This record gives sequence, C-alpha cells and structure tokens, in this order.
Amino acid sequence: MPSRLDDGGGVASVETMSGTPHPRSYYAATANPAPPCSALAGEIDCDVCVIGGGFTGLSSALHLAERGYDVVLVEANRIGWGASGRNGGQLGSGQAVAASGLVARYGVERAQRLWRFAEEAKALARERIARHDIACDLRSGVLMAAAKSSHADWMKRECALLNEQFDYDRARFVPADEFGAFIASARYHAGVIDTGAGHLHPLNYALGLARVAVAAGARLHEGTRVEAIEPGVRPRAQIAGGAVRARHLLLCCNGYFEALDKRLAAKIMPIGNYMLATAPLGAERAKALMPADAAVFDTKFVVDYYRLSEDGRLLFGGGENYSGREPSDIKAFVRRFMLRVFPQLADVPIDYGWGGQLAITRNRLPQFERLPGNVYAAQGFSGHGVALTALAGKLMAEAIAGDAERFDVFAGIEHRDFPGGTLLRKPGLVLAMIYYALRDRL
Repeated sequence: MPSRLDDGGGVASVETMSGTPHPRSYYAATANPAPPCSALAGEIDCDVCVIGGGFTGLSSALHLAERGYDVVLVEANRIGWGASGRNGGQLGSGQAVAASGLVARYGVERAQRLWRFAEEAKALARERIARHDIACDLRSGVLMAAAKSSHADWMKRECALLNEQFDYDRARFVPADEFGAFIASARYHAGVIDTGAGHLHPLNYALGLARVAVAAGARLHEGTRVEAIEPGVRPRAQIAGGAVRARHLLLCCNGYFEALDKRLAAKIMPIGNYMLATAPLGAERAKALMPADAAVFDTKFVVDYYRLSEDGRLLFGGGENYSGREPSDIKAFVRRFMLRVFPQLADVPIDYGWGGQLAITRNRLPQFERLPGNVYAAQGFSGHGVALTALAGKLMAEAIAGDAERFDVFAGIEHRDFPGGTLLRKPGLVLAMIYYALRDRL
C-alpha cells in the first residue's frame, strides 16, 4: 500500500539526503522511505563505478555487490529520479518489437532467444520483488488494445505465433464483444490479454532495489553529477571536487545521457512522455471502469497506456513531446487523451500531472556496448525498461566477472545513429512523429 500521500497539491519529494527532489507525481507522493544516499565528495577507489540511479544502474549495482565487488553508484539527482520513477509501471513480456517482427528481422531461432531473454528479465524482476519483499503493488495482467479494426487479425496471428513457436501460452486474443470484461470504453476493436505480464509502482520498485543493493554492500550516492569520464586501465568518473576511480565503469543513464559519450548519445532519442493521476474513483467506479484490473496499452504509434493505482485512481499516459520542453499544463495536455478513451471521467478531478524522458533506439531494441577502456553501457529500452533493465544489470555483472557470452548477444545487435546525430535528430523525428500521429487518426 502507498506509505505517504500529499494533499493533491503535489508535494513530491522523497526524503533523502541530497539531490534534486523527485518531480511532483503520484509516485513521489506515495513513495516508500529511501535508503540514505549522501552526496559524494573527494576521490575514492572501487572495483566498479555505476553512473545512474535508475533501474539499470540499481540492478547492476545489486548483482555486482552480490558477487563480492566493491561497487559505487553515483546519481546526479535522486534514486529513481528519471524514467525509472515516472513511467507507466508495465512489466511487459517480450521486447519492444513484437515476436513476429523479431522473426521477420532475425529468423525464428534468434527471435526465440531474444524472447527467452525477455522472459528471464520479467521473471527476475518478479523474483527480486518476492525475495526481498519490495512493496511496489505488483499485480498481474496487461492488455494490448487494438486502436483500429485492421489490427485484430494481426493480434490473432501474434497469439498463435507465441503459442506455437515461442511456447508462450499466457497471451489470449480478446474479441470486441468480450472487451467489457476489461475496459469500459468503446474505443477499441479487439485485444490480447497477457496474464504473464504485470504492473507495479515503479518508483517504489526502484527504491526497493536501492535498499537491497545497499544491504548487499553497494555504496549509493545521490546529488553526485558526473561531469566527464576518462576510460582506461583504471577508468575515472569526474565529479565536482573529486572523482571515482574504478576497474570498470558502467554507463546507465538512458534518456538522461547528456554528453558523457557522444557516440552512444547519437544512437538514442530521448522522448518526453507524460502522465496524470485522477482523484480516487472509489471502489465501485474503479471496478466498473477496468473490471479485470489489468494495465492497458494500445496499438497507436503514439501510445496511450493506463492502469488503476492501488488506491483506485486512474494513472493515464498519453501524448509525446520531442522539443525537450514540457507542456505548460501537463494535466490538461494528458487529460484530452484520457477523455477520448474514457469520456465518462469528464467530472473527475486530476490530482497529479508529470512527465519525463524515455530513450528509444532506431530498431527499438536495447543497446548494450563494451567500449574501450573498461567501460560498459546499456540504454535505449524503448518503453520496455521495467523488465529488461533487470536482465541488463545481470548481464553486465556477468560480463565484468568474465563471462560475456550472454551480454554479447545484445551487444551483437546492430544499432544505427539517428540521422543528423545529436544535433539534427530531433527535427527529423518530429517530422516523422507528425506523420505517424496523423496515421493514428486515419
């Protein structure tokens, strides 16, 4: 259950010792206590320096600490400050690319292997939550909803493919006349319910991972911005007034990569994404709105995604922004997307509105890299980071321990730069997204 809730005005910081407060959001207002993570000063040495306090960095720090490494994690703001503490909370199956798309690109055998990795990631996240008693409101069920009638036949084929070639029997096709068992909306034409997927409170999941990592021996420091990195035999992360020297350096910054490595930065596109939380609907109204309590995402290119919170609010994400500037009124910006799905909520107050950046790659698959000078990176989870980051941390720990075979499966996936690099990629993507947004309306 949520442990702390403000009065709806958005008093939204989690009480830790240093770093920029979490943005005003429902997640921050209901966050569990965070472990103490003071700012780092001076120069220190360690085995592994992890840059970034989101899911990827926390998972990496935990796996490495459990292997006996001396790990220092540095976060510019607060644990879970970025996308890890702001997202839709969907613990999805597979990759951001559908199984049929993986087969078309890579053939059946390689597609199956990528699917198995994703299943391992999902199972690993669930196992961590259960073993360490991480209170993050984990529940089962994710529904993919067809925004167009033409998507229904594809969904039927996808379910058959998953069952027959991927040995996955948790996904079931839902025809339009059964949709009322899941959502009280006339917007959709069919769907797929995945009972093997789930949803959770992402910030509390991140804070839980941080608590467990600290207990395993990792040293976590908030309010510690890395200004530059120096690869080498003993790579170095430069911070204000000091540095972290290590045997290995992990870059786990994702959509907040900034300028630490321009070559890596050119391969991802940070995208602004926005959410709201309504006032509590009451048990009866919440049950009528989403009877199965499954999380939902649709098949539009600019995706709507939503679910009920533990206390009966609708958490709704919709709309994207590529300018780097937030809408002036996030609540109003997202509310219009919500009302297209649920016009019956026109009378419901909106208590919270927030945004953040996720990172996509051109091929929508995560990018794993081994860079010269004992530097590793994982980024670009393209909306599937809740699950896949759990595996990313495990694979980076395996690689540092000397077994890089599984890490190299992902490192072997080709990733191309966005056209124009970091300078011109946004104008190009804006034009593309306008085109696809228009297609969503046709």
